[in-house]
Amino acid sequence: MNYQTFQPNNDLNSLIKCYWTLEVAAEYNSEKQRIVPDGCIEMAFILGDDIKRFTSETDFILQPRAMVLGQTIEPFYIQPAGYVNTFAIRFYPYGFANFVTTPIKNLANKETPVAELFGQSTADELEQKIIHATETQERIRIIENFLQNKLNEKTTIDNIVKSTIDALVATSGSSPINTILKEDLSKRRQLERKFLKQIGISPKQLGKVIRLQTALKMLLSQKTGTLTQIAYESEYYDQNHFIKDFKEFTGTTPKEFLADGTLELSSLFYAED
Repeated sequence: MNYQTFQPNNDLNSLIKCYWTLEVAAEYNSEKQRIVPDGCIEMAFILGDDIKRFTSETDFILQPRAMVLGQTIEPFYIQPAGYVNTFAIRFYPYGFANFVTTPIKNLANKETPVAELFGQSTADELEQKIIHATETQERIRIIENFLQNKLNEKTTIDNIVKSTIDALVATSGSSPINTILKEDLSKRRQLERKFLKQIGISPKQLGKVIRLQTALKMLLSQKTGTLTQIAYESEYYDQNHFIKDFKEFTGTTPKEFLADGTLELSSLFYAED
């Protein structure tokens, strides 16, 4: 299993967190993998065999081969049908809204074909360029050229949204929204509406996901010994609060997470991010 990340150029590094690639040989035991929320939106190109996304215990759909994965607030399962070769762009929470006119809330908790967002002919041309590129750096140049051409002329992200996200990231998701807004409830209602449109989930949900990611990295690095220590360092009220949020977004407990083979991909993504 070969997972690598690459940094964007300076013109896009405020909107794009990283590019990543994943290759897994077809002989690899491709059991279901549970993917947990990370607070980011991703555009992904499937260059290998198809990937199933399960809609129930037994039912599944095939993921679009060029798609945008919106914000999620619960785990979901995928399963490769064979050889895995994926190239993807991981946007900051407020990043993707700068490239589309579609409200980001319409993308939440699902995969959206790139063609639905940018038009069939544009999407087909982009996908063919990505497929026929011979190396990752060439794919990065192609997607950066595409995204720079798609950047909206006027900034779509409100200052109140960006400053709230910056505060959540700076405090690892632990800062209460009322504190960020200095107890101004009228601003909170405005912020809720703008978050749904531009980020896809509420400020509270994003804060919980960001805090969980902080705890996940501690758990996966195994530098912090106990769940109580992780809960304390991630600024949860107590261990029970940590476990409750953990189960909400991963579907399992922290101890089960470390031993669960279906979480290998999530562990790889979040340990290396």
